[in-house]
Amino acid sequence: MNIAVVGLGLIGGSFCKSIKKYTDHKVYGLDINENSVKLALECKAIDEDLHTTDNLKNMDLVIVSLHPTQSINFILENLDNFKRDSLVMDTCGIKQGIVDRVYKPLKDKGVLFVGAHPMAGREFSGFEYSLDNLFDNASFIVTPFEDTPAHITEFIKYFAQKLQFGKIVVTTPEEHDRVIAFTSQLAHVVSNAYMKSPSAKQESGFSAGSFQDLTRVAKLDENMWTDLFMLNKKALLFEIDTIIEKLQEYKQAMENDNSEELKELLREGRLLKEESLKNI
Repeated sequence: MNIAVVGLGLIGGSFCKSIKKYTDHKVYGLDINENSVKLALECKAIDEDLHTTDNLKNMDLVIVSLHPTQSINFILENLDNFKRDSLVMDTCGIKQGIVDRVYKPLKDKGVLFVGAHPMAGREFSGFEYSLDNLFDNASFIVTPFEDTPAHITEFIKYFAQKLQFGKIVVTTPEEHDRVIAFTSQLAHVVSNAYMKSPSAKQESGFSAGSFQDLTRVAKLDENMWTDLFMLNKKALLFEIDTIIEKLQEYKQAMENDNSEELKELLREGRLLKEESLKNI
């Protein structure tokens, strides 16, 4: 199978390396950054440079690993370049906003589209940080549309298994975005806002695991995450409102010198975390 990976950053580059490591498929890379293509060729993460989008007509599977708006634009701009009966898959952290824009135009051209989200990453970006084992045992979310043929969904699941993903979840684009607002997007908002305390300037020598755990994802790509947040605004605003409400409860308990109330709030949070660990 001929596979094109569009966008040779951390995720796209890791797809290239994983495909070459675990399968016999031929991999082509496409990126506006010529150095990324050069690096991918040098380390044999790709077999060839795709060179131009005209060559998409020879691809059986196209994996688009760009920022959300870039992914939408790339797909719409290349509707006439994709091979009929081929499969296009994106890897963005939101799904409904992309499906709404690209699914029908691709279908009208005889091209299948399936949204996917590899739940893996690092606090670094760029091809140079991509890994051939980034996806090992990571979760992989597939969001087929209502009329996506069952065999296509099964193929994507099989493909993910070959790349050593662990838990594979099949869900709807809407459900994906609702849950991901809590499990990923809210964490990035909180981590980023947490770093804005004036006390952050005095953390050296006073910080350990808790600080590192909470602030790891504050180091983000503001361009990509702005895209992700705005395309999932309704779900993320609900989560932000909820955590503000819960923080107010802790604040009020302390302002009222109510140790018992504070203890109960902390207990509730601990029990919820312990319960969530049973589902891992």
